[in-house]
Amino acid sequence: MNVHIRNYWLDTASPPSPSTGPPPERVDVAVIGAGYTGLSAAHWLASHGTRVVVLEAESIGWGASSRNGGMVLTGLKLGIDTLRARYGADAAYRMYATSLASIDYTEALILAGGIVCHFTRCGHVAVASTPAHFERAARAVDAMSREYASALRVVSRRELADEVGSEIYFGGVVDDRSGGLNPAQYVAGLARVAMDAGAEIYEDTRVTRIVHAPHQGQTDYDVVTTRGHVIAREVVIATGGYTDGAVPRLQRRILPIGSYIIATEPLSDELAHELSPRRRMIFDSRRLLHYYRLTPDNRMLFGGRAAFFPDTRRRIAESAAILRRDLIAVFPQLRRASIDYAWGGTLDFCLDTMPHAGRLDGMSYALGYAGHGVAMSTYLGAQIAAQLSGEPAQHPFADIPFRGAPAGMHEALRRGLPIVAGWYKLRDWIDDVAAGTGGRRAGSMV
Repeated sequence: MNVHIRNYWLDTASPPSPSTGPPPERVDVAVIGAGYTGLSAAHWLASHGTRVVVLEAESIGWGASSRNGGMVLTGLKLGIDTLRARYGADAAYRMYATSLASIDYTEALILAGGIVCHFTRCGHVAVASTPAHFERAARAVDAMSREYASALRVVSRRELADEVGSEIYFGGVVDDRSGGLNPAQYVAGLARVAMDAGAEIYEDTRVTRIVHAPHQGQTDYDVVTTRGHVIAREVVIATGGYTDGAVPRLQRRILPIGSYIIATEPLSDELAHELSPRRRMIFDSRRLLHYYRLTPDNRMLFGGRAAFFPDTRRRIAESAAILRRDLIAVFPQLRRASIDYAWGGTLDFCLDTMPHAGRLDGMSYALGYAGHGVAMSTYLGAQIAAQLSGEPAQHPFADIPFRGAPAGMHEALRRGLPIVAGWYKLRDWIDDVAAGTGGRRAGSMV
């Protein structure tokens, strides 16, 4: 299979030109990372008269912000039952409500900034891979409808044909409040509105160290970069799954996990409609899940955890072969469709699979979106920026425990991810056998 190892989204976007010359020697706030979190924080700060600089090791939106599926989803990675059991009913409700508020905030920012990124409230459908998964999902929807006045809607297997042109699922859950967008166009537009507000963005400026720097009776930060020093009164860490040794205490709280995507050739209108009649964002109920959607030009974009480690060209090629096989299992209609693009990226999973936003070592941070970050990262970026100006937190993620790996154990945990993946794969296989599918849809890992 000859595959163009390239991010499809990047071929559709034109980010603004970054600031030129060396970064300034002194600013109010230094933001590390030019993805959704960092650019949203920079936009808020600059809009409120703060001198802010964004320091990006690669280029605008280089990481997960341009590599994801463009799904703007309600909810969190963990289900509401898990959130209730872990944090209590009130906190779980606030977390779910924050996910809804994050989509509203993102939509408003797109409209106010004139960001052209094909944003639409198309909704999502979570499809059930086994009858047991469907029954569990239906019970969860019933509970949420009673307690949270939720707008979720259960779709039976018979009715699912109106949502997905595949016969392998056993029903699903629809939420019309979710949306979709072009992630590379969105991050480019977010950079533009941040710069229009006065933020400065410097690419190819890797932060190597951050140290306290006493200055005129107060403690500033000396942000050491590959292009010189920046003295900042405050620092915002917005590096997600690419967090490195420049902030070691935060790095130990993150497990970077690879995710991979393929995109087909453009499909005919008739075939595209057959596969996804309502053009929703779609993901399944497996532990090693698949997620997919149509792009604006009718490509089927299909992603999943084909490998857990961050991407290399070899791993992308191997993952593309796995994803193509799984794509055909879902949609036999695409057996002859060519795969035009394949790429990978790195997600930021915390050890508790939860987003976190707050302060550590005197610096602000927001991260841990676990694949649900398009809207939440935008929202939390603005939230931590507002807190730097003295506003109270309007989210529940600063109040929950945020533990890291024990000293010396972070690398061992990271290297143990394939074992976890193997366990998840086995459990998916067991579920498939119990459902009578013979484990045929269990994915492989590389």
